[in-house]
Amino acid sequence: MAETRAINPERRMLVDGRLCDADSGRTFDNINPATEEVLGQVADASGTEMDRAIAAARRAFDETDWSTNRSFRRHCIEQLQEALEAAREELREQLILETGCPRMLTNGPQLDDPLSEALRYPLKLMDEFPWEVDLPDALTRGTVNHRRIWKEPVGVVGAIAPWNFPFEIALHKLGQILATGNTVVLKPAPDTPWNSTLISRLVAEQTDFPAGVINVVTSSDHLVGERLTLSPLVDAISFTGSTPVGKRILEKGAATVKRVFLELGGKSATIVLDDADFPKALMAGLGVCVHAGQGCAIQSRMLLPRSRYAEGVAMLKAAMAAVPYGDPQRPDVIMGPVVSSKQRDRVLGYIEKGVQEGATLAVGGGRPDHLPKGWYVEPTLFADVDNSMTIAREEIFGPVLVAIPFDDDDDAVRIANDSSYGLGGGVFSGSLERSFAVARRIRAGSVGLNGGICYGADLPFGGYKHSGVGRQNGSVGFEQYLETKSLAWPAA
Repeated sequence: MAETRAINPERRMLVDGRLCDADSGRTFDNINPATEEVLGQVADASGTEMDRAIAAARRAFDETDWSTNRSFRRHCIEQLQEALEAAREELREQLILETGCPRMLTNGPQLDDPLSEALRYPLKLMDEFPWEVDLPDALTRGTVNHRRIWKEPVGVVGAIAPWNFPFEIALHKLGQILATGNTVVLKPAPDTPWNSTLISRLVAEQTDFPAGVINVVTSSDHLVGERLTLSPLVDAISFTGSTPVGKRILEKGAATVKRVFLELGGKSATIVLDDADFPKALMAGLGVCVHAGQGCAIQSRMLLPRSRYAEGVAMLKAAMAAVPYGDPQRPDVIMGPVVSSKQRDRVLGYIEKGVQEGATLAVGGGRPDHLPKGWYVEPTLFADVDNSMTIAREEIFGPVLVAIPFDDDDDAVRIANDSSYGLGGGVFSGSLERSFAVARRIRAGSVGLNGGICYGADLPFGGYKHSGVGRQNGSVGFEQYLETKSLAWPAA
């Protein structure tokens, strides 16, 4: 392992403006997936602490001017931005250690990208957004009425973050939730808690956020997080994670008629048309190795024209076999371990299933012999895959790419859409017009053309079908945290 830098992790939660341990004194281990060693501990909350955090968020929304004082909100969010900037390198080291993400990935979506824009973009929208809109006067039942629309915050939001891009997703949630005047209880994934507890420390020690506006509750028990969904004091849930859990949140949230935003799983397809630049297009297949394939929008199905299928598979085999992976501290590595032994075994189980169902294991497929420690899976390529196979239909969340042949553009679109998911996708063609025509027919929330990357705080992100409800980021994501109030009064 390359040498790691010293860190100062925060083991406490943030509840009602105070950094605190669990009432019981219990903690759980934070484990380094690259070494299987215990990094340290973090507070292990029970339902008691979660209920206290929810009550604090409710009180802060109902009894302070946080929801209406936009200038003060701006001040606090700017303080948090400044504090995060100062803690950038601390965050970087912690993210590498607890997520197993490669160091190079922290230069982009794991850290530097969200730190650059996740708070700044909502701050910009605070100035530009039409908080009040006057409509033309209307004659209704003999009376002329002035009419106006107000936009107001939803209230208390439960934000549940995943383990794969924990800081990136948590910060994008916090930016829009807070800028729109809501209060929040953030529940990070137990696999990667430290980036959220570091935010807790910065909020408590370096900002003027009123007590209860931001709460962070860490727990090894997923049912503690479910209290957010069940509580009548919580007005909305913003969840990023698996589709099965998202469905459970929808079901449990129905009892209190919650507003629910879900960014869920995907089985995205890259369509490589016959006139594409094949070397460039097939390099996109290596995206399945970035962060060991642990990304919901990663394009894990590669659709190749039957006329060039053998050529494409041969190029993919060479590229996948050459992927630099291993110690995430190394600057040349694009792929580290998966997050846990449970996840590693899950991925290996899917690989075994692919072989059983008749796909050809072209590259990889096991645990690397040269990495006896850490939860690593070899970069894996399957050829001769039919879209009905399990490995083509279910989200693996590991470094596994499946190559599927198609006959023509219509067939490619049919295969891409033959999925319960609809999160992302890609199209490669020598003709941008042809790319647009195919992208228009793909039932997915984002489509990259010729390697274009759908990412940014101003770009709405989310999916069709079982990939989610609502959008994160962009003005669309900003507005979903707002209620609409209509007013009318008689003209003089």
